[in-house]
Amino acid sequence: MTVSVGMAGFGFSGGTIHAPLIRAAGMCVEAIVTGRPSQALSVCPDARIFGDLTEMLEGHDLDLVVIATPNHLHVAQATAALLAGCHVVIDKPAALDTLQVDELISVAKSCDLKISVFHNRRWDSDFLTLERLLRADALGAISAFETRWDRFRPQVAERWRENRDSGGGILLDLGSHLVDQALRLFGRPNWVQASVVAQRSHATVDDAFEILMMKGTLLIKLGVSSLAPAPAPRYRVHGSRGTFLKDGLDVQEQQLRDGRDPLAVDFGCEPQSRWGTMTAVNSGAATAANATTEPVTSERGCWLEYYRLMRASIESGGPVPVSLEEARETIGILDAARRSSAEGRRIDLL
Repeated sequence: MTVSVGMAGFGFSGGTIHAPLIRAAGMCVEAIVTGRPSQALSVCPDARIFGDLTEMLEGHDLDLVVIATPNHLHVAQATAALLAGCHVVIDKPAALDTLQVDELISVAKSCDLKISVFHNRRWDSDFLTLERLLRADALGAISAFETRWDRFRPQVAERWRENRDSGGGILLDLGSHLVDQALRLFGRPNWVQASVVAQRSHATVDDAFEILMMKGTLLIKLGVSSLAPAPAPRYRVHGSRGTFLKDGLDVQEQQLRDGRDPLAVDFGCEPQSRWGTMTAVNSGAATAANATTEPVTSERGCWLEYYRLMRASIESGGPVPVSLEEARETIGILDAARRSSAEGRRIDLL
């Protein structure tokens, strides 16, 4: 069986990330909704180009529709694809808030079709490495988990991600990844306290946030700055046996920007110079005076695994790689963070 795919949207995310991964997973991009036909055909020369989603759904027999459009369109377009009898992948976030996700969950259940959300950062090299360390209990009991995505973008760009009406803002954008990773590692926290702010001149949406959460005695910190010439570590994780420290971002986005093949043997592989470190303390030590620091071999990142799992789900009826219910948990935390910031207080979740 060849899974035929239609894509709604072919900007950076659709053309640079989704399309190469879809093809590498053995599926065929047969139809694209875009206002940039020449760009789309340069990547997928055999695809048919459509002016809007309704036209594509009526004019092509598709198995899967990938929604890679601005955030405010996700729910309506995913609903239309489901009602047309297609399985669906939605680029994160699934929706703007939990009420919208609940509407989508109801439609998906009534259609009995597969729907999944593209939380590809579960397959980042550094995150897979951290998962390996936690499975092996290499860090011991975790007391603090901190992850950041700092960058230096002092100018507000002319793009939909900087536009409130399009569902822009850094909380929904990068916050979706950070929250999803934290939930995957540790589950639902007890409470959330956050500051969600716009710091840059002329910014109309949030461009920075700090989220503090607790799960039992575990302290979880998530943060993003758009005004950080020197970014903080990507991960800092403290445990009773040591600390894992990791700088820099996963290499896969840049490799896709460079036109690299996701099936290449070195795709997703970090150079040793970018590996993280573990600082280990002696068992039973009262201080870290004799701690040792060693590099930690990075796992190979594999965003391709998302679409391999999605294809298997369509063909064999297995689970989707990221369920809509999981995505709802993430959006629920983002809703709580936004409410906490607006009301200036901690929001209890349990």
